[in-house]
Formats: sequence, structure tokens, C-alpha cells
Amino acid sequence: MNACEPVDVLTRLQERYPRFHRCAYGFLLDALHHVISMQEERRHISGQELVEGTRKLAIARFGPLARTVLEYWGIHSTDDVGEIVFALVETGVLVKQEEDRREDFEDLFDFEEVFDHDYPWSVAEA
Repeated sequence: MNACEPVDVLTRLQERYPRFHRCAYGFLLDALHHVISMQEERRHISGQELVEGTRKLAIARFGPLARTVLEYWGIHSTDDVGEIVFALVETGVLVKQEEDRREDFEDLFDFEEVFDHDYPWSVAEA
């Protein structure tokens, strides 16, 4: 590889932080973009907003398999979302504000509860 070839940032992230699948990083960036696009004006997104956006996007994309897909990628809790965010910050992909902390992502909800028990099932009408 020469210096002019593009480097796959997701692959670099996975190599540096192998705990998570490269798709986890891309998905989190997609969730962030989705949350930002839903805002009326450009502003900082809180950890809680990003976690909620991640949950909603996972359900929209993967339906009842959302928890399975996230866990396959290494995301088992909201804490893991925070770990991915801070990996993205440490590699310069995202920028944090001074008040942003990993604790902002801790125990915001239980994956089993929101993806399994509270899944928004809909029943097709005949």
C-alpha cells in the first residue's frame, strides 16, 4: 500500500479495537447520522439520544433480529455503544465535547427488554 491509497477506517478501527466487528462502527455512524438528520437545527447529540437512535435504527433495519445482529457485532449493552463512540473519538472520526463521558452511555436500557420483550410487534390484519 502506498501513502496515496485510501485507508479503510472501519478496518483500522477493528484492528485497533478488535472487541467490536467493523460493521458495529459503521452502524453506529449511520445511527448518529440518522439522529442528526432528525434534528431541526444542528447541535450536539447526547449519549442518551445516540443510544436511543441506535435502538430505533436497529429495529428498523433488522426487525426482530436487531439484538442478534448487534450482539454478533459485539454490542451487548448501551455501555458498548459508548465504548464504540469513544473508540471513534480516540481515532479522530468523531469529536467529543468536554462534558461527554463514557458514563453517559451506562445502563440506559436492557437489550433483552427493549429488543425482545418490548419489541414493537405488529399483527397483520386479514
